[in-house]
Amino acid sequence: MRNKFADTIYKLGKKDKRICALVADISPAGSMEKFRKRYPNRFINCGVAEQSMIGIASGLALRGMRPFCYTIATFALYRPFEMIRVDLGYQNLPVTVIGMGAGLVYSTLGGTHQSFEDISVACSIPNMQVFAPCDPKETEKMIEWCAKYNQGPAYMRLGKVGEPILTNKAIEKFKVGKIRKLFQNKHNADLAIISYGTIMNLAKDVYLEMIKKNSCSLYSCHSIKPLDEKRIKKILFEHKNLIVIEEHPQNGGLYSKILLVKEKLKLTTTSKILNFNTQDKFFHFYGNYNQLLDKHGISKKKVIKKILKEIY
Repeated sequence: MRNKFADTIYKLGKKDKRICALVADISPAGSMEKFRKRYPNRFINCGVAEQSMIGIASGLALRGMRPFCYTIATFALYRPFEMIRVDLGYQNLPVTVIGMGAGLVYSTLGGTHQSFEDISVACSIPNMQVFAPCDPKETEKMIEWCAKYNQGPAYMRLGKVGEPILTNKAIEKFKVGKIRKLFQNKHNADLAIISYGTIMNLAKDVYLEMIKKNSCSLYSCHSIKPLDEKRIKKILFEHKNLIVIEEHPQNGGLYSKILLVKEKLKLTTTSKILNFNTQDKFFHFYGNYNQLLDKHGISKKKVIKKILKEIY
């Protein structure tokens, strides 16, 4: 995802002189290094000064530029929170904040580098849009939209490197703000799985196991805010059971948002909703990404076991 972001910015920057990149002491590599060398006046390394990065980006946006602020997610969102709220949200400026290595991706660096609660934090800011593409292809489409059409601030949760392409054979096309059906083995599937971000790879593994036992659909909710409430309503009506898999605590995550939609729309659907999310705690644990997910109770084996126990 990180590489696709850089590739897309470089490609778009060739044609659009408004596009600029701001980083916070992140060493540019690949296409980002090409962007820095080819467009030095549109590339700013702000150093370890994320608050200044957001302030500079807001000034650039007021002058008609299209800034992308890029650094590790905890430092992109948490450290300059006040500036994001006031400079971007309050003024409703088209600045895209890229949180790289979000969720539990930086597993071995501890809680200081893990941003698994970033969705709820970003969603709480008025005017802020929150996106979480599930693979490099969705990342490219989302960056293109932010560069060309976005009219307000956005926070985008990205992984790091090596994420697989999951959407090559997706049933539905990508559209910002719309939940997207990726796969379905039978019409009117009994079970629906919905996820977003890098953990979609695990969700797909669960889907592939579940279709061996029953009918199942897999959805990508890459736009968390605005949320596609109409599609959520349709999913609840069309499926007996819904599974939410997310790299985020229950509070403020997609699961809680779906429950709010169900309550707001007064839905009487009998759909059972089962959630798999990170726990509301920091684990003082050293291990890789999948090991830390497992520590939180989110692994292919544990998810399937619970689905079979509580639904089937």
